[in-house]
Amino acid sequence: MTDGTFESFRRAETLLSQRRPLEALRELAAVVEQAPDTPSVQLLAGRAYLGSAQLHRAESAFLRVIELDPADHYARFALGRTLQRQGRLAEAKTQLRLATAMNPLPEYQEALGEVSARLAVLEASKGEPASED
Repeated sequence: MTDGTFESFRRAETLLSQRRPLEALRELAAVVEQAPDTPSVQLLAGRAYLGSAQLHRAESAFLRVIELDPADHYARFALGRTLQRQGRLAEAKTQLRLATAMNPLPEYQEALGEVSARLAVLEASKGEPASED
C-alpha cells in the first residue's frame, strides 16, 4: 500500500470504530481497488459491510480473506456471524466451530452456543432430533 492508501485504511478503521460503516466503505473504496488481495483490507471491508447490513458483500469479503489466509480465525467468526444474520444457521455453525477450534475465545464460544441452541430449537419445533455435529 502507498502512504495515501495506508492513511485511507487507517481513516476507515477509525470510522468503523465510531460505528460509521458507510463512511468507512467510502474511505476504503480506493484501498480495495489498489490492494484487493490484501487480507486486512478485505477484512476491514467485510466488517464495514456487516456493520451496514450489506450481508452478501460482507460474506464475499470474509470468504476472500479465508481464501487468502485459511488460518484467519476472526474472518471465520465474522463469516459465521454474517451467515447467522442471513438465517443460514447450519453454515454459520460450521464457521463458528472452526473459529472456536482455532482460537477458543469466549466471544467465539458464545456465538457457537447461540447458533447451536437456535438450531436445536428449530429442529425440535419440526419434530426432528437435534444433530450433534
